[in-house]
Amino acid sequence: MKRNWLRNKDFSKITPRMFRKITIVIGFLLFLALSFVFFEIYVPINPISHETITYTATKGWGDDEIAKDLEKMGIIRSNYFFRFYVIFSLQHSRLQAGKYNLSPRMSTYQIVKKMVQGDVLKNNLTILEGWDVRDTSKYLESKGICSGEEFTRLINKDYSNEFDFLKDKPKDVSLEGYLFPDTYEASEGQACEDTIITMLTNFEKKLTPALRDQIRKQNKSIFDIVTMASMIEKEVKSLEDKKIVSGILWKRLKIGMPLQLDATINYITDKSHPSVAIKDTKIDSPYNTYKYYGLPKGPISNPGISSIIAALNPTETPYLFYLSDGVTHYSKTLEEHNAARAKYLE
Repeated sequence: MKRNWLRNKDFSKITPRMFRKITIVIGFLLFLALSFVFFEIYVPINPISHETITYTATKGWGDDEIAKDLEKMGIIRSNYFFRFYVIFSLQHSRLQAGKYNLSPRMSTYQIVKKMVQGDVLKNNLTILEGWDVRDTSKYLESKGICSGEEFTRLINKDYSNEFDFLKDKPKDVSLEGYLFPDTYEASEGQACEDTIITMLTNFEKKLTPALRDQIRKQNKSIFDIVTMASMIEKEVKSLEDKKIVSGILWKRLKIGMPLQLDATINYITDKSHPSVAIKDTKIDSPYNTYKYYGLPKGPISNPGISSIIAALNPTETPYLFYLSDGVTHYSKTLEEHNAARAKYLE
């Protein structure tokens, strides 16, 4: 019947005036529809709200679950228009899981943009110069980033295929020395391995082509420089002192003298005594620089860039000994050093 009715209709009787009216009505209805869509997407549910809500988009959720959750929490008006927008803007597969600061004063457009960009809540992580992997592990565990067990497993993993500066590191040595001390931003729920990779990436940036070239010209390995820098980091603070101590330590290695650093003993015992016990200097460990000649088995801390620079740029002096009581005192002979110990430390 409908077809026959349409076939029998004489549309030639529609006058230009009638056509204009129909066009106006259709245009008005289209305008109302588009205005409604615009309102739902770009106008917040409560533009004057001062409320901020921490919202967690669960991993594995799609736009349907997220939209319904946001509507239920009163952050958006309609889950249908949220889904309509993300689907027709081809962003439905780009919504990222994590914790977000959201508010009823945010529009659907703003919320979607935030979640597509992964603008999640972040914590500042500050890894201090001179921390060893035990310090770092405890800190990251306190921040809820890594468990001690997971951290230990990951720092013993081989990342040399991803980072070429690790290629000369012995396989049986951890990432001690390479977790670059700095302040990092960490997302809520960030994976432990992502945090470690961020630190390694930072180390890669800090070890510039100029520094790498300098290491090659000195016929040293990156591993040896990092190991030396890790000891310097624990011994003295200023760049001037670091360079002088660097010169002393490299000189001791050259003449076949044991390094005899208390910092390496403290690394073994996990203590922080300025003067170690004699019995501890007899511990059988490849990190014991009293018992064994040469560099320890590996780094004993994560050094900052100034210590790496000092390891590469030692200051030549006549000194072979030093001690510190807040100020670093240098000596040429063992007799002078013993006299300085009696004067400043005893």
